[in-house]
Amino acid sequence: MALRPALEASRRPARVLAVFPLGAYLETRGPNEPRVVCLVTGEGTRLPNAVVLAEPLPPLAVGDEAAVGDGVVEAGRAVVRIRRWWDPMPALGLTEIPRLERAAVRLADICAATGRATGLDEAGFPAQLAAACANDSLLGALTAAEQIMGLGPGLTPSGDDMLAGLLTALRHLGTAAGVERAVWLADWLAATVVFDAPTRTTPISATLLHCAAKGQCCAEAAAVLRGIVGLQSLDAAVQRLLRLGHTSGADLTWGIRAGLSAVLALARRDAGRVEEIAQVR
Repeated sequence: MALRPALEASRRPARVLAVFPLGAYLETRGPNEPRVVCLVTGEGTRLPNAVVLAEPLPPLAVGDEAAVGDGVVEAGRAVVRIRRWWDPMPALGLTEIPRLERAAVRLADICAATGRATGLDEAGFPAQLAAACANDSLLGALTAAEQIMGLGPGLTPSGDDMLAGLLTALRHLGTAAGVERAVWLADWLAATVVFDAPTRTTPISATLLHCAAKGQCCAEAAAVLRGIVGLQSLDAAVQRLLRLGHTSGADLTWGIRAGLSAVLALARRDAGRVEEIAQVR
């Protein structure tokens, strides 16, 4: 339902921004997000800003005129009418810290076994971002997020995919485990991302970051989050996510792992403070 405001609003002109075998990106004209709408076939990646087609992708070329609004997407000679809505917000319910701790170990093992590399050197700005979140350093996290945004090649640079995974993990796992500080940190990072993304990265990636700032993610990332809290197989979900794109899946997985680690670190800090208060009393 990330696209509902854009698709139910008045018709806006758009143009075809990029075309791939299983999907196409349309950029609408105007300042409001989501500026980019993705048309995908059933076999394509269901991004949070995706309209899933019941039929094959129509013939399209970069630069073709398009339109979005009034419940319809027009691109080339195709007219796509919206029939049903889907929600890119993963529903996780409540979970306990010990479960997250076990999932963190398993997630690390899976990633080590597959050997899929991220698009950025993890020892650089990504490590600074992860450490700042785990140490509850808001200034450090915001500074690292600004440095990593737009960094790396591609329509969705690796730094943006890492941020997207981190934002959704902090928000959803923090909420599921009752770690309010993680959600607070996600709110501040989201505000920075939303402000900077339009001028710091590609239009496609900026829209996906806007979605991530709200907690919206692709179906594969949502499956990993559900796997972490025990709602489905974690192993299978991680394997599917890691296969996305050249490095996008690995980058998103890194962000989810960093977010999970931060939630656990913040939970331990809170538990330590409660113990200190109990001892004082």
